[in-house]
Amino acid sequence: MRVVFAGTPEPAVTALEAVIASRHEVTAVVTRPEAPAGRGRRSRPSPVAQRAADHGIRVLAPTSPSEPDFLAELTDMAPECCPVVAYGALLRPAALEVPRRGWVNLHFSLLPAWRGAAPVQHAIMAGDDVTGASTFVIEEGLDTGPVLGSVSLGIEPRDTAATLLERLADVGSDLLVATLDALEEGALRPEPQPGDGVSHAPRLSVEDARVRWDLPAHVVDRRIRGLTPAPGAWTTWREQRLKLGPLVPLADDPSEGGGAALAPGEVRAGRSLLVGTSTGPLEATWVQPAGRGAMAGADWARGVRPEAGEAFS
Repeated sequence: MRVVFAGTPEPAVTALEAVIASRHEVTAVVTRPEAPAGRGRRSRPSPVAQRAADHGIRVLAPTSPSEPDFLAELTDMAPECCPVVAYGALLRPAALEVPRRGWVNLHFSLLPAWRGAAPVQHAIMAGDDVTGASTFVIEEGLDTGPVLGSVSLGIEPRDTAATLLERLADVGSDLLVATLDALEEGALRPEPQPGDGVSHAPRLSVEDARVRWDLPAHVVDRRIRGLTPAPGAWTTWREQRLKLGPLVPLADDPSEGGGAALAPGEVRAGRSLLVGTSTGPLEATWVQPAGRGAMAGADWARGVRPEAGEAFS
């Protein structure tokens, strides 16, 4: 089939490469416009745009996919199908009607679970054991279209959003190509999503990423892993923001050996950096002060020398 691929961030590159390597013809790529990135905040093309350029594929980056000029270009290309992976813009009916076989989205959850912009993060934060990827036909509702295929994947105990998304991108790219193959062969029947089991995964803000130390240790642990690497979990120390990497649950609470228990957020420095929660401490393996690079938690503590009773907030 002649297809136009739509996607923007790095995880979509895996799927783009898979579609390019398949029997289908990628005539163009649709992506978000250049945006500031990196420490210098210079405008750069999206990862998908860069990879498409490497392959000599035409790149379209409309401010909105509803722009008349873009719709005219898309219509002229006459794609049979438009596979989509994390494009990042709302598709209106005028665009949805162009490809004969529709816009087919690869979504990183087992729909109808975790509809929305951050399904991987929310699955980890909720403590799910299993997630997966789904392909579905895009309609006007948010991730509500009929499902074409799915694949399940287990969530490992120490997965972060980054590690889980990497594995999902691999299995999802195979699913997307298999879906395109089956659509071309007329071997797929879209299945409406059930009304039960619906959950939502809205985009996470920086404020959502502030750690609540009054929660149980296992909840703090999975929330931080779900927030890694973006938007990045953080707390404050002496009124300054401090970014946190994933914490390590302890096999034993050190207070049981005669040491004092740690209050929520309270820190204790030694060979490692411990932080209290409502049910017991966690080990902070690395932290990142504002304007500095990441460093081992114990190294950071030796520099700031926490006083007895001082805490993250």
